[in-house]
Amino acid sequence: MQVHFIAIGGAAMHNLALALHKKGHTVTGSDDEIFEPSKSRLEKAGLLPSAVGWFPEKIHARLDAIILGMHARSDNPELIRAQELGIRIYSYPEFMYHETTDKIRAVVGGSHGKTTITSMIMHVLKHSQRQFDYLVGSLVEGFDTMVGLDEASTMAVMEGDEYLASSLQPVPKFHLYHPHIALISGIAWDHMNVFPTFENYKEQFRLFIETIKPGGTLVWCSEDAVLAEVVDAVKRTDIQKRAYGLPNHRVMNGNTVLIRTDGSEVPLQVFGNHNLMNLEGARLVCEALGLTSEEFYSAIVHFKGAAKRLEVLVKDKQRVVFRDFAHSPSKVKATVQAVQAQFPQQNFACVLELHTFSSLNKDFLKEYAGSMQDATEAVVFYNPQTIAHKRLQPIHPEEVKEAFQQPSLHVITDVKQLKAYFQSLNQQKRSVLLMSSGNWGGISVEQIWNE
Repeated sequence: MQVHFIAIGGAAMHNLALALHKKGHTVTGSDDEIFEPSKSRLEKAGLLPSAVGWFPEKIHARLDAIILGMHARSDNPELIRAQELGIRIYSYPEFMYHETTDKIRAVVGGSHGKTTITSMIMHVLKHSQRQFDYLVGSLVEGFDTMVGLDEASTMAVMEGDEYLASSLQPVPKFHLYHPHIALISGIAWDHMNVFPTFENYKEQFRLFIETIKPGGTLVWCSEDAVLAEVVDAVKRTDIQKRAYGLPNHRVMNGNTVLIRTDGSEVPLQVFGNHNLMNLEGARLVCEALGLTSEEFYSAIVHFKGAAKRLEVLVKDKQRVVFRDFAHSPSKVKATVQAVQAQFPQQNFACVLELHTFSSLNKDFLKEYAGSMQDATEAVVFYNPQTIAHKRLQPIHPEEVKEAFQQPSLHVITDVKQLKAYFQSLNQQKRSVLLMSSGNWGGISVEQIWNE
């Protein structure tokens, strides 16, 4: 095929482009901005556009398909030209469905834990020497890309994001996969710019359950009261519902061990109640895909976690420094609790960057109430330039403190001040938890903690 990507620089988009290129298809693309690591990875594969911008002349009748990224608006000149020529236009989730229509599809959804659970399943399948297609929101150890497509695969494992697919398909991505096996990890309001009310957000998960193929399986976390309500409201009798919760385990000297029903123990490299529940959900999905419990447990002992999910930047006798993608209130709370429970004797400084549309919205800030109360020292950073770029109302540090309901919370809004604070933490040899889906105002946290 000849495939052209409109907005090729996106995380999922450039990985899909690399996967199609690897399969031998002819791939081209455009974007008005391409950042790292997309830029270097596309350049290495010979797929980096020669110039940034939109070029309608790249769109011609010989193209078999256009893949449209969410970043591209409906008035994009390349999109308009493709519509004029009648070329088939896909969003990337729609294209992934098209590529896996004859395969067993397992889709992992939920407000938190999607990437980790998908990564766990991928790790186990690879360890068990199964061939499978995949789509995941972060690089997983042992995989070169975040998207994989193989003609020999009989199954596909995909992370199901609830954000919108494209300007032509303004529906949640996970509504387009039509899974045989679906997992939902939990529901906690996010993406306020798309789903203005919690009820509207919850409805997307009910609709996701309705997309499960007849005869399929829903795996869901029974520890989540909101999710339990949604699952109970779905009266389908043509699917199997399998609930999971927190498995039996113990924590000793900073190490977590899973205790199986037969009393045998499984040492783990991940920790925290949320990750233990993620693991249990992954186990049920793997079971539905035909793997045995022995295959799952023998593989999961080697799982170190997904990139930027409690990823260790520094660990020595004096401290440990974690980096995590946590940004929504539920993710922040679960991550802070996990670190404090695993290392109760450590003096942790927990630093959160507010970067997303929701987290920088005055009306949404109150959702963070109590989310960092378990931190020894809690700091929130936000960049006023990011707020201006997103065309949101300015917020004051005192409003952030009030929303978090944590009087001891320290708020930083200046990048130079943040860098100085990071350097002081490093010099003090303090343990640190860094939580962000942004870029800390351009600060390289790796460089600071390797000085």
